[in-house]
Amino acid sequence: MLLANRLLFTSIFLSPSSSSPSLKPQPLTLTFANPTHAKPTRHVSSASKTIPIMEKDRSVLFVPPGVDPDEVTPDMVLPGSNIVIGPYAGDAKIKEVVFVKSSSRAKDCPKHDRPEFAILGRSNVGKSSLINALVKKKDVALTSKKPGKTKLINHFLVNKSWYFVDLPGYGFAKAPEAARMDWSAFTKGFFLNRDNLVAVLLLVDASVPPQRIDLDCANWLGRNNIPMTFVFTKCDKMKGGKGKRPDENLRDFKQFIAENYKQHPPWIMTSSVTGLGRDELLLHMSQLRNYWDQ
Repeated sequence: MLLANRLLFTSIFLSPSSSSPSLKPQPLTLTFANPTHAKPTRHVSSASKTIPIMEKDRSVLFVPPGVDPDEVTPDMVLPGSNIVIGPYAGDAKIKEVVFVKSSSRAKDCPKHDRPEFAILGRSNVGKSSLINALVKKKDVALTSKKPGKTKLINHFLVNKSWYFVDLPGYGFAKAPEAARMDWSAFTKGFFLNRDNLVAVLLLVDASVPPQRIDLDCANWLGRNNIPMTFVFTKCDKMKGGKGKRPDENLRDFKQFIAENYKQHPPWIMTSSVTGLGRDELLLHMSQLRNYWDQ
């Protein structure tokens, strides 16, 4: 539970380059994990899987502490992600969720020494639906057809040992530019002064092309050394046959990651409708939490 643990993870998570983000769609030549519902495993199950991953593929992976990058094998990578599972992964089941407090200011948030995961994203990204899917309850986070219902910092205690923090969404598409970044004034203090913040889960809508406001948010977190995981939502959706498919949008966003991060931050595909990525995301969070809390 030492602050040094978080700082070490920060240096592993993010290392953004100084170049500006690029939205120009370019196909990647790298190989990414295939999204399936296969149960993740931490053990090699066949001789064919003991072959280490090639250097060009290993460079796009998030390799956690306790794992030798040269010894990563395909079965160690969570399906639908670039996340390698290591020795700190543990019990990922959610058995109990209790609402603790809503805070209008960062300084009013609960004071405790337990690990926290902050969930952040655009107002219509499906943030509340993902929280409900993760905890398997329909009323833990407020869902609505009108984006932007979360106006406070909401703390939920999970298994009496760690916290979900539901943060206000930023930049609803139809809001004026001045209103889109109001979230930063509201939550900046939370990000910069929360020593027990393990990681930010930055939600990105895979059903639409990369949005400048998401890239700006990612850059702000990176510049301030805030550890984060990209969580792609709505990976099951198609936009009525118009525009790009989720896999194409993901390709473009991965291109942004490749161009702007010296080390790839973790990313994972999810869907609150089909359950895609739920168990994998919780397992990833367990290893971050266990390492932080050692």
